[in-house]
Amino acid sequence: MRLVKRFPHERYLIELHQYNQKYILKISLDRYEQIFKIEEGEVQNLEVFDQILESKFLSGCLTRFVSMRKDFLTELNNSTNE
Repeated sequence: MRLVKRFPHERYLIELHQYNQKYILKISLDRYEQIFKIEEGEVQNLEVFDQILESKFLSGCLTRFVSMRKDFLTELNNSTNE
């Protein structure tokens, strides 16, 4: 997997990788990660990722991160209390 670009952001680690004719957009926050796989043929140029990251997309990512954390901690607490 080849790192194509790292996007600066104050909250997230955002990286774009290329592997197996796919772009892999990885967004990390703390110990949680969201990965989006996009076929190379679906993207005209890499600037489309800049546009995506400037949209409301990242606020949706934050909502999913909060949900992921809540779900994980709930299950972790349930399993340790049994």
